[in-house]
Amino acid sequence: MSLLKLLDKLSNEDVLNAKGSRKDTFNRMKNLGKGAALASIPFGLAATSNKTKAATMNMASAAFQASPTDVLNFALTLEYLERNFYQMALGTDGLIPEADRDVFGQISKHEDDHVDFLVGALGEDAIPEPTFDFTGGPGGLELDTFSNYATFMALAQGFEDTGVRAYKGQAGALIDSNDLLKYALQIHSIEARHASQVRRMRGEKGWIVNAENTLPAPFAGIYQGVDTDEDGTPTSEANLVQGGVDLSGMFNDFGGDAAVSAAFDEPLTMGEVNAIASTFIVVPQEED
Repeated sequence: MSLLKLLDKLSNEDVLNAKGSRKDTFNRMKNLGKGAALASIPFGLAATSNKTKAATMNMASAAFQASPTDVLNFALTLEYLERNFYQMALGTDGLIPEADRDVFGQISKHEDDHVDFLVGALGEDAIPEPTFDFTGGPGGLELDTFSNYATFMALAQGFEDTGVRAYKGQAGALIDSNDLLKYALQIHSIEARHASQVRRMRGEKGWIVNAENTLPAPFAGIYQGVDTDEDGTPTSEANLVQGGVDLSGMFNDFGGDAAVSAAFDEPLTMGEVNAIASTFIVVPQEED
C-alpha cells in the first residue's frame, strides 16, 4: 500500500471522527489491512477521544505534581551522573576500546550540553553537583566499573534506560510550562538515542522487550516496575495496557505481545529513579 493510499484511508471520517471506544478504534484500524494497521496506530490514538489530555493528567506519571524547579533539578542530577560517568570512563586508560571511543566521546559531549542547559535554565536554583562513586559503594556494591568494560557497558545501558523513563515519568509535571516541556522532550529524545546505541553495542535490541533482566544490581529490577497507577495498571516494561486499552493478543501477526511491550516505554517515578541514583551518590558526612 502506498503512503498516499494509506493517508487517504486514515483520513476517513469513520476512523478519525467516530465516537466509539479506543478498543473499537483499534478494531477498526485492523480492518485497514495488515500493511496499514501498525502505521495507523499514532493517528488512531489521537482520534480516540477528546478526553486524551485529561487522561494524561491522571496518569501516575503526572500524579506527583512536583514544581518545574524540582523536576529540572531531578533531571540535572541524572545529567550530572551521566556526565561524570562518561568523563571518568573516557579518562581511564585501556577501558574503552579504540573502536568505541568516538561513540562514547559524542555521548559525553551531549551530557555536557545537557548539564549546561539545565544549569542555565535553573540559574541560582540549580543544585550543586554531587560526588559520585560508580563502584556503587554508597549502595553496598563493589562493581569493577572502570576496570571491566562489560561492567561499564552494563551500567551505561542502565543509566540510559533509566534516564529515558525518568524524563517520561515527570513530563506531566511540566504540562503547564510549554517551554520547559519542549526542552525536556528534546533532551529525552537524545537520551533515547543514547540508550538504543548502547543497547545495540551490548548485543541487545535497541528497545526494551518485556521486563528483561540482563543487568547487575541495582538495575536488575528497573524493568519490572511497580503498580503506581490509580487503576492498578502495571508500570512494568511487560505492560500491555496502553491508554486504558488492553493490547494483549491484538497484534499476533506483527510480533505478538513482545512487540507490543517493545512499542511503549513505561515511566519511572522519582522514587524509583532516586533509589537507583543514590546507589552511586556519596552522601557527605555531617560534622559533629
